[in-house]
Amino acid sequence: MIISRDRYLQRLIRCRNNGLIKVITGIRRCGKSILLSKIFHDWLLENGVAENHIIDIAFDDMDNEQLKDPHAFLDFIKSRITDPDTYYILLDEVQMMTDFVGVLLSLQHRSACDIYVTGSNSRFLSTDIATEFRGRSQEIRMQPLTFAEYYNAVGGDKSDAWQQYYMYGGLPQLLAFGEVEEKADYLSNLYRTVYLADLLERNKIKNDDGLETLVRVLASSVGSPGNPSRIASTFLSVEKKEISANTLSRYIRYLQEAFVVSEALRYDVKGRKYIGTETKYYFSDMGIRNCILGFRQVEENHVMENIIYNELCYRGFCVDVGMVEVKGRDVEGKTVRKRLEVDFVANKGSNRYYVQSAFRMDNEEKVLQEKKSLMNIPDSFRKIIIVKDHIAPYHDESGVLRIGLFDFLLKPESLDM
Repeated sequence: MIISRDRYLQRLIRCRNNGLIKVITGIRRCGKSILLSKIFHDWLLENGVAENHIIDIAFDDMDNEQLKDPHAFLDFIKSRITDPDTYYILLDEVQMMTDFVGVLLSLQHRSACDIYVTGSNSRFLSTDIATEFRGRSQEIRMQPLTFAEYYNAVGGDKSDAWQQYYMYGGLPQLLAFGEVEEKADYLSNLYRTVYLADLLERNKIKNDDGLETLVRVLASSVGSPGNPSRIASTFLSVEKKEISANTLSRYIRYLQEAFVVSEALRYDVKGRKYIGTETKYYFSDMGIRNCILGFRQVEENHVMENIIYNELCYRGFCVDVGMVEVKGRDVEGKTVRKRLEVDFVANKGSNRYYVQSAFRMDNEEKVLQEKKSLMNIPDSFRKIIIVKDHIAPYHDESGVLRIGLFDFLLKPESLDM
């Protein structure tokens, strides 16, 4: 089954012939190869590009083994270019070619070449692109399926689709499996034999047990603030293992570079500054997160928050965790300062949205709790509460938009209702 990935396709279309090397990155098995070699390839054909002007090479195909040699590859490309018209060079798993960076930069000098590549595993991460291509590339970050993409593929009852999605995630291959045992086995094998193997290989990590424990700690604390020092204390008190905060910080950076987790910084909304003490970590795919925990500890409220974070990132927002300082009184009547949390501060250009994830708001006390931080923000940007309940979107008496989870996830312009 070919799943439409229209947002990424449109980005590739907008990038045509801009002189840069288009690099599609993302967590392993999120659909990069299909996007490039099937969806984009077919679009080019349907829009008038001749087949002989599309050079599509998958380096994990044994038939292309000889093209892994850079000189053989360049000779092959030169032999295919026979006129001054644009040739679209689509290279899948390009990191399997020797000296691929030098080869791509050499190709870039040819005006007839418009270059698109995918890469994965331990030799081709986002930091490599920034360093090695030196501003001559454009990264297109790809995520696993959003809920909208997933639901468009499976159809049926939204609640049933949601239960499958928040448990097993959005890696496209999962749609080929009918039984939950097959899905769980696929995710567990993928995590161990691909994700962990890549991290250990690339970063030459000898303490593989420490890395695995860290991933479990992060998976079990989705939606909770933390930092390497606090995690180090957890290692010592709960896991009975001693590992330095510096080492944990390095391991977390490796996980981010491999797109396994993302970091949301804490932002002081009133002070308009970042607070560096603690952050939150979210997983790019909930199926991988849940399989790390053996499909236990799958609290829907925390999973929902993680999925909302991923959706905001997918829509192109820069997402932080907001903090709002307010004055209050303690039990003795003394004035104290309290920090209230805004789940997400989502920025895109000059637009900003304050977003709360509320699994339930079934009584007035819960409503006041969710709204308190929003009501103490002294600006006029949109304020939104996303609730799990199926409700028609509406603005309450305070001007806060309340919207059901499915409306938010399935309607791209939902934040502007």
